Amino acid sequence: MRTGRPLPGRPLRQPANQRQNKSRSAEQDQLHQLDALNLAIGLKRAITDAGFPCRQITDAAFVGAYENLDVWMATCSEGRDWAVFAGPDGSAQVRDCKDLPGTGVPECAIAKRPE
Repeated sequence: MRTGRPLPGRPLRQPANQRQNKSRSAEQDQLHQLDALNLAIGLKRAITDAGFPCRQITDAAFVGAYENLDVWMATCSEGRDWAVFAGPDGSAQVRDCKDLPGTGVPECAIAKRPE
């Protein structure tokens, strides 16, 4: 997964020409097939690649969809909850869950845990 760290204060938005694109990728589908251990590994990598600290994932699950992004939640052993937005191009954007309320994107509420 490629990661991107947007500028502080910039909302999480797709370019206008991609907003109507509801395409999915094999990478997005593969995340849904992972067991808990491998999902934690993938989300930890996205978080640390984005420059945030995370020694260990203690909980991880699917939150929902936002436009053409899948939203995942991960809790790190340091006590922070992260939202990981996985795009159809293999990219990932990471946000602190406490920053999501009021932005219009799904809040960090677990919808489905890995089997």
